[in-house]
Amino acid sequence: MADEKGSWKRFQRLGFDSKTFTKRARKAETNTTRHAHKFVLSKLDSLRSAKQHIILWLLLIAVLMGAVALQMFWYQQAYRTMAWKSGGTYAEATIGPINTLNPLYATTPAELAASKLIFSSLYDYDDRGSLADDLAVNMDISKDGKTYVVTLRDDVDWSDGTRLTAQDVTFTIGLMKSPEARSKMFYDNSWASVAAEALDERTVKFTLADSYAPFPHALTFSVLPKHILEDVPAGSLRQNAFSVSPVGSGPFSVRLLDPAPNRKYKILNLSAAPSYYKGTPRLSRFALHAYRTHDDMVRALQIGEVNAAAGVTTDMSEVSSSIRTKQFPVGSGVYALFNVQAPTLKNDKLRRALQVGTDTDAVRSTIGYPVPALHLPFVNGQLTGDGIPTKPAYDTQRAKKLLNEAGWKLRGDSKIRTNKGGDKLQLRVVTTQDAAYEDVMEELAGQWRQLGIDVQTEARDPSSPTQDFVQTTLQPRDFDVLIRELGIGADPDVFAYWHSSQATTQGYNFANYRNDIADDALVSARGRSESALRNEKYKAFAQQWLKDAPALGLYQSVMRYSYRASVQPYISERSLPSEADRYTDVIYWSAQQAPVYKTP
Repeated sequence: MADEKGSWKRFQRLGFDSKTFTKRARKAETNTTRHAHKFVLSKLDSLRSAKQHIILWLLLIAVLMGAVALQMFWYQQAYRTMAWKSGGTYAEATIGPINTLNPLYATTPAELAASKLIFSSLYDYDDRGSLADDLAVNMDISKDGKTYVVTLRDDVDWSDGTRLTAQDVTFTIGLMKSPEARSKMFYDNSWASVAAEALDERTVKFTLADSYAPFPHALTFSVLPKHILEDVPAGSLRQNAFSVSPVGSGPFSVRLLDPAPNRKYKILNLSAAPSYYKGTPRLSRFALHAYRTHDDMVRALQIGEVNAAAGVTTDMSEVSSSIRTKQFPVGSGVYALFNVQAPTLKNDKLRRALQVGTDTDAVRSTIGYPVPALHLPFVNGQLTGDGIPTKPAYDTQRAKKLLNEAGWKLRGDSKIRTNKGGDKLQLRVVTTQDAAYEDVMEELAGQWRQLGIDVQTEARDPSSPTQDFVQTTLQPRDFDVLIRELGIGADPDVFAYWHSSQATTQGYNFANYRNDIADDALVSARGRSESALRNEKYKAFAQQWLKDAPALGLYQSVMRYSYRASVQPYISERSLPSEADRYTDVIYWSAQQAPVYKTP
């Protein structure tokens, strides 16, 4: 207890000595300051000297990182590329309207395009313009050329899943020949004497009254589904719902034909047919925009409403550098058709005066883009070998001499030729409303006026609801000269345009041309299967045609196809039988791209 008390007393004697504390604080301060100078402040000078080295190192690291990034970029560029892939929507513009999707009544470019996309045919044309199998896989022809037996594929389905058979083919031909259905093929008499019989589910037999060498080219018609239309009266077929929502067997099937009344055009929305027998198209959708005018179509391509357009005459490279344009010859020709039954043009010397007195080079220059010259009733390349007839050279003096010999002379101070009776030499030139045709018409009129001819011109609207162009112009031959395109196709059979039997109100011989020598050559050529002999027969016809001058060849038609770089159409660089044949390889068209690695 005593020890405890002593310890407590010692604790109570402890006190606070300010002098000692101050002395010790100053000593700590001195030591802290000395350490700060030694370990911090003295190093700042060294840090400043190292600053430049640090910056240089950082720059070096940045350069190395940039080099690595650049190397990676070059590596990707060297081993990766953009490739077209499946999917996407291809929006194409063409001239409408679309009043029907039934190929029996398709007439406008938009309707003909729709038929190619929705329906199949026995035969089609390949990328060289040659006849190729489509639904058909084999054809046997009898020795006399009057019987054709066609075998069909066994893997073709309609878009509703029903199998396509030979009965569908014979049913379609029955509609084509039906006077009640009144299809566009009904007015082509080539089917009138053809009998079609289904031998079984896959075999069709065609029997012709006479040998007809171009008959395989006639088998490119669209086949229709019997199981859908067999109960529809032929007379009401055009108005049936099938014309709006058809069942087809082509690469695309119909989703919707947009009937919006507030639009100036219609859009046909199509989906890729997954069970298409030639392979599912790469495109998921195909939208066909049918515009009323060429200007509307160009505007749509310009603003990106569509990404391609067929039949564009405007130079789209001036509109946008991202729009490409390709030009393809088509199996059609534009002619000035002379109505040889018109009082003035009955005289062959007058027709030959127009033939030699027209500078067709100047006519073609009015088109605004290059078009091939065409002087024969065939498209270029259809006649081969030596001895192909040529058009007489352009010679205005010769033309004036022929006009004088025909009795049409310049009398007194008059600039218009007259005959002995004082009648003026007048010609009424008619065409359809089309920028190119109208420019051609005015150029022809200007040249013929220089020869002393009073020329009156008229461009008529073929889509007028009040005046049917066929009934008011073509059937009555209400013109002296008609500027019109004649679709010739892949085979040089031009019987329908120039044989005298076709010079009727329902025929296509719009010039009313009649000549026995020409008729014999045309009939003989279509009745022989030997290509060399047919070629010689057509040369003989062309020679007579040039001599009689029932028409003046102006130029071969071309299709100008414009498209944006964001899509890739595959169209043959060779001549197309028709504009709608641009879809030969449509299953390979693309509208989307993706990066891929290159293979070594």
